[in-house]
Amino acid sequence: MEHRKISRAVISRLPRYYRYLGDLLEAGVERISSNDLSKKMHVTASQIRQDLNNFGGFGQQGYGYNVKYLYTEIGKILGLDKTHDFIIIGAGNLGQALANYASFERSGFVLKSLFDVNPRLEGMTIRGIRVRMMDELVDFLQNNEIEIAALTIPKSKAVEVADILIANGIKAIWNFAHTDLTLPKDVIVESVHLSDSLMKLSYNISQRESGRKK
Repeated sequence: MEHRKISRAVISRLPRYYRYLGDLLEAGVERISSNDLSKKMHVTASQIRQDLNNFGGFGQQGYGYNVKYLYTEIGKILGLDKTHDFIIIGAGNLGQALANYASFERSGFVLKSLFDVNPRLEGMTIRGIRVRMMDELVDFLQNNEIEIAALTIPKSKAVEVADILIANGIKAIWNFAHTDLTLPKDVIVESVHLSDSLMKLSYNISQRESGRKK
């Protein structure tokens, strides 16, 4: 595939394609047209074809898409044909909830450890994965090939911890801390602000109620 700049909007839709195609596979569906896929995803058939044409198309006129093949190819585009070792910094409620989410492994994300400053959590295991203290972090990173770190810590500590992670080889951060991180260009950051999603819900509820009052 020719190297080209793919828009963030297209990239943001790829996990949805992957998820819906996975559902179709589980349901025993062998092929699907862009029109039928569009009805499930609430994206136009034209948009689906445009999105997939960025990566080679994958469809056949008059046949549609082979579900298993397209699912596999999108998985490769997303890098899910490889394993990605990651750690969680912060073993509180959110960190433990992430650690308990077993579906990560099915997508190739392998949790190797959790880290926290709370001595009461030291040695605790979640699905067999040990919680270590923060003073073990640097040594752990230097002796393990960890690609990704998830931050589930207070925002006051996020920048300091991110700097330690980057200095010890982490190239991607999944940021749940309630702050935006400004990091070197070669470090990938995906920020998840849970309160932003709630505020969007609140906005949509308010708009709906306003519409009813008119």
